[in-house]
Amino acid sequence: MEIRAVIIDDEPLSRQELLHLLSEHPDIQVIGEAPSAEKAMEIILTKEPDVLFLDIEMTGMNGVELAETLQNMKKPPAIIFATAYQDYAVKAFRVEAVDYLLKPFDEKQLVQAVNRLKIRLKPAEVKPPSTGRLAVQSEDRIIYLEPDELLYVYREGRDTFLVSEKGTYPTKLSLKELEQKLKHYSFFRVHKGYLVNIKKVEELVSWSTNVFELKVRNSQKLIPVSRNYVKELRETLEL
Repeated sequence: MEIRAVIIDDEPLSRQELLHLLSEHPDIQVIGEAPSAEKAMEIILTKEPDVLFLDIEMTGMNGVELAETLQNMKKPPAIIFATAYQDYAVKAFRVEAVDYLLKPFDEKQLVQAVNRLKIRLKPAEVKPPSTGRLAVQSEDRIIYLEPDELLYVYREGRDTFLVSEKGTYPTKLSLKELEQKLKHYSFFRVHKGYLVNIKKVEELVSWSTNVFELKVRNSQKLIPVSRNYVKELRETLEL
């Protein structure tokens, strides 16, 4: 893993020392140096480094203020403070700094800081994509249902059921859990006890000002629709 770094310090000798020490770490590529926070911003915005080795006490904006400003970025660089002052450790923690190195720099502490940095920057493991099917138990079998096969889902007492054109299947999942699992599919909560596949909706029936029901394809059941959901449901169903 190549880590692109910028050294920010108003003391040229300190920058030179840190540059020399970092040269012993082949994974760290120093892509820029800056004597102030203001100059550093130009480098950060144009080169988008992975990490800043950042002094705290500098003329103008200090290191902590720069770190706080960078938190507003979509992808801020990691921060390793490299300073002669130990009184800023709490503030460093608040801006989620990777480490806090004190001058004169200790090589062992720098190694530890770099190792922590590698852990921080390590890409998260990507889970293999799911098949996008729901598993339901039916007697001695497990049946796998495609979300698009479902007409609706409903809650009756303490039990939850999945209804497809093939049949009705009980599930141990709650309606809330199913709503979360199906959020990337075409399901809409129309009532506290019902989720409906809006691709299967054929009719929205209004029996009175406060009573609405849905009819879905290949089902004779009329599904209640809470008045609070009617406006959003119509906007979802219509062009």
